[in-house]
Amino acid sequence: MAPLCLVWLTVSAAQAAPAVPAVPAPPQALASSAPTPATAPASGLPEVPLEEVVSEQNEPKFAAPTRRDRIGRLWAPVKIDGKGPFRLVLDTGASHSAVIQRTADLLADPKTEEMVVVTGVTGSAIVPTFRVSSMEVGELLLGPTFLPIVPDVFGGAQGVLGREGLADMRIFADFRRDQLTIMHSRNQHAGFDFAVIPLKLVHDGLLVADALVGRVRTHAIIDTGAQRTLGNEALRTALMRNSHRPSTREDIIGVTLDVQSGDNQPAPPIFMGKVVLSGVRVTFGDMYLFEHWDMTREPTMLVGMDVLGSFDAIVIDYRTHQLELRQRSANSDWLSRPVAPGEYKPF
Repeated sequence: MAPLCLVWLTVSAAQAAPAVPAVPAPPQALASSAPTPATAPASGLPEVPLEEVVSEQNEPKFAAPTRRDRIGRLWAPVKIDGKGPFRLVLDTGASHSAVIQRTADLLADPKTEEMVVVTGVTGSAIVPTFRVSSMEVGELLLGPTFLPIVPDVFGGAQGVLGREGLADMRIFADFRRDQLTIMHSRNQHAGFDFAVIPLKLVHDGLLVADALVGRVRTHAIIDTGAQRTLGNEALRTALMRNSHRPSTREDIIGVTLDVQSGDNQPAPPIFMGKVVLSGVRVTFGDMYLFEHWDMTREPTMLVGMDVLGSFDAIVIDYRTHQLELRQRSANSDWLSRPVAPGEYKPF
């Protein structure tokens, strides 16, 4: 099986860069979890223009043609310092944005670079950063801010759009229409055809839902930047008490290009809110991101786009702390269905 590439980053002051003075750490850590095939360089994909489309309604909002890349994640068209738009992976698991070198070359003067330590899912590295005045997508306006320059592991995108600035935002991804809407949340009610899953915010903005994996109570991190769903060793140990499931070994490559291995296994039905997910495969491993988030002792999983992208549409509302899911038709590749009465009790 081809290796996965998991991007997950933490930024801190550079401690070991003799040629460059250490600088204070940026105010927020950068955390992302975005798996991409290591063999899919951006240069191998055709350049498809992403033009902005503003919806002229009473409520100002933004809709942009988006494309799920070849591994299922969302590309958001982002203007940086008025240039672009650039294709950035929309990543709710990332606390900060980052770009690849080719994007930085279009934006920055190399003389202004500073060095920071980037810690990924499998290791750490010292990388340069540069300052930008603004980042724009829909009603989201950021800046001035800094952007680390990271290896090109985004499967064709030009970087990652993190969750900074999303505290009062509502994200609507309509997969059927290939459309992404980012606007200020106005405490809207979910549509009648959406299932609602309550969320908690931890670690400065990580979205976490309560879930049952089989009979195991589990913290489920909602991560639009991840290709695959991951589970920690505590979850695997709890599941193995009841049954043994066949697994496939996978190599995982982090943003620092270090390699770690995990076991991809079928999971029992997953209960989240009023939805049951069947047929999900989870890659289990002693991933560094779980240790960094101090999530090694309790069963924890990171829900990626292999699950989220199986729905017709999703809404993430940061103000109301809700994930809203609209199911596809019955001919979907795998089953998601409402919970039967008495089948599951939230905790």
